[in-house]
Amino acid sequence: MGISTLTSANDDSATTTTDANGPAKTVVFSMPETVMPNMWLTDYDSLYYNEMHGYWEPPIDRQLLANLPRRNAQHGGILQSRANMATARYISGGMSAQEMGAAFLNCIQFGDVALLKIRDGFGRVLRLFPLPSYRTRVAGDGGAVVLERENTVKTYKAKEIIWVRVYDTVQQVYGCPDYLGGLQSALLNEDSTLFRRKYYINGAHMGFIMYTTDPNLDAEVEEEIKKKIQDSKGVGNFNSVYINIPNGKEKGVQIIPVGNFESKDEFFNVKAVSAQDVFNAHRFPAGLGGMIPTNTAGLGDPTKYDEVYFKSETRTLINMFVDAVNRDPEIGGKLKLVFDMTTGSQSAAV
Repeated sequence: MGISTLTSANDDSATTTTDANGPAKTVVFSMPETVMPNMWLTDYDSLYYNEMHGYWEPPIDRQLLANLPRRNAQHGGILQSRANMATARYISGGMSAQEMGAAFLNCIQFGDVALLKIRDGFGRVLRLFPLPSYRTRVAGDGGAVVLERENTVKTYKAKEIIWVRVYDTVQQVYGCPDYLGGLQSALLNEDSTLFRRKYYINGAHMGFIMYTTDPNLDAEVEEEIKKKIQDSKGVGNFNSVYINIPNGKEKGVQIIPVGNFESKDEFFNVKAVSAQDVFNAHRFPAGLGGMIPTNTAGLGDPTKYDEVYFKSETRTLINMFVDAVNRDPEIGGKLKLVFDMTTGSQSAAV
């Protein structure tokens, strides 16, 4: 009988089996993946200053923040919905409605947005334009640096930029997205979906196994049986297998499952819990986000949810933009932001 000993390699765990009749054989298993290497991306207490181009590096990977809406249905939908709710209240100001919506979306998704002052030939501010937060960095003087192709940058002085930031208690150079607590759940939701897709794509499932042991089974009959099984499979059905082993013994063919996917599948639980976590991270009402109710009572009146959400969340976001823009000494007249702040029977505009 062989003797098994446990050894370790650089990145894998390995079991080495020594057999008296032959050389040692090694079976390698991958090591478990680290969930939060180096405390992942939310553990920071200082920023790095890029001396070459003169800007502060963001504390959180902006590529991840940009890709996450495409990787999680709830997160992407809520981001756009939050921006739409604020944009729908926009009346007039130094930006078009489309530019105002882009400014809201950039600020919510990345935690900050830089508004560039567009001037005429006399130096007067004509309008504002939201720079893409994904490529915009805070310059050393408080201005903005926009990353462009071929490792080039475009720099704007501090007087040309109005920054709108979601306050971060750790650093005050950049803003901080308010949904960071739900990032792990958003990624777990994606992992669960990809796992289920791989399960079906890989075909790790069968309808049944037809096993015969008759040594006198004619080859033509065997082929006919195979054809009948193949023709009986409809589109999307599980695959079935036919095996003929002449003079085969009982249990000559066995299926030994490593894990029972059907009975232990936590797919729906993971999807439901992680989706709820994303909603909680955004503080977004489930009744406004398309969540399917799990009880007969439903999700309540969406009109009331919308009014409450406006008072507690959307109005705060709008006021942040109004305060940052309208307080700038170069912004006046028609450039000041005006929003419809109507709530219920009340009517007002700021």
